Amino acid sequence: MQSSPRKLDQKFTYKDYLTWNDENERWEIITGIAYDMSPAPTRVHQRLSMFFSGLFSQYLRGKDCNAYAAPFDVRLPGGFKADNDVETVVQPDISVFCDKSKLDDRGANGAPDLIIEILSPSTASKDLKEKFFLYERVGVKEYWVVDPANRTLTVFVLVESGKYARGVVYAGEDILKTALFDGLEIRLEEVYRD
Repeated sequence: MQSSPRKLDQKFTYKDYLTWNDENERWEIITGIAYDMSPAPTRVHQRLSMFFSGLFSQYLRGKDCNAYAAPFDVRLPGGFKADNDVETVVQPDISVFCDKSKLDDRGANGAPDLIIEILSPSTASKDLKEKFFLYERVGVKEYWVVDPANRTLTVFVLVESGKYARGVVYAGEDILKTALFDGLEIRLEEVYRD
């Protein structure tokens, strides 16, 4: 970026975001606050991202949904804001959209059906707090949190109240099944196999 935004009182919009040079840095904006996504992801983070990208690419072949891996801009307008006035743009590790009207040449405008975030020491707090409540508020049906340090995967499902139900933690030899994608089964042993 020409001059790095700071996490102070200054608010940013998607219009500002589009002017930033992202050659060496990746940024997200959550309710107007800019978050630096540096440093670069670790080897384990990248392996897990590739695992889920491949899994969903294969599973969704021939279906009406599409999966995207970061960097992929997801704008979350929160109302009827003009695109440039949007104050939240995130780059989930994996996002799955089943409503193609939310997709455009810039990425996506609206909540995905599923978001997967892979925790890292530099982003864990944001993923478990700000992003958890953001994804809940905008109606992401399932939010999966992959924790490489503990070799777990926690699934949060949006219920009728508009809140996430208590997370279900998968570990060890568990097999993840989801109502969102019929027939999809993920063995945690395969997720964390090196």
